[in-house]
Amino acid sequence: MKHILSVLVNNHAGVLSRVSGLFSRRGFNIESLAVGVTDRPGVSRMTIVVDGDENTVNQVEKQLAKLIDVIKVEKLDVENSVHRELALIKVNADTSVRSEIMQIAEVFRANIIDISEKTLTIEISGSAKKVAAMQDMLRPFGILEDVRTGLISLERGEKTIV
Repeated sequence: MKHILSVLVNNHAGVLSRVSGLFSRRGFNIESLAVGVTDRPGVSRMTIVVDGDENTVNQVEKQLAKLIDVIKVEKLDVENSVHRELALIKVNADTSVRSEIMQIAEVFRANIIDISEKTLTIEISGSAKKVAAMQDMLRPFGILEDVRTGLISLERGEKTIV
């Protein structure tokens, strides 16, 4: 079962290494990891997606909370959270197929962020399924390069981690 952990950490060198090392020592694969600074100076937020049973993930959650630079750890309620991923996809797009690719981007509410003589770069955000579906639609044209952020999540409503 997939679990989403939201982790507030002090923004210091080596914190990411210590957090990921804890997962590796427990034999867990991190399915997705997104890290970014918050509006609080010196504080970053990690969104970690892991696959495991409830008891094991609870243990990892408790061990994460014990790390020196970890401020707070919270397991998000997957059903009561908003999730997004961002992807940039560079695709072959000569003039013969460019309009077709642009129509696909429009259907997915994606943005064309770069255009060249032979390529289009598309920005898409949404659920992991939406991003994957767009990649599937673009694959026949030839995806030259792509990058995905990994999942970021916030619980709905007034509940916060801070």
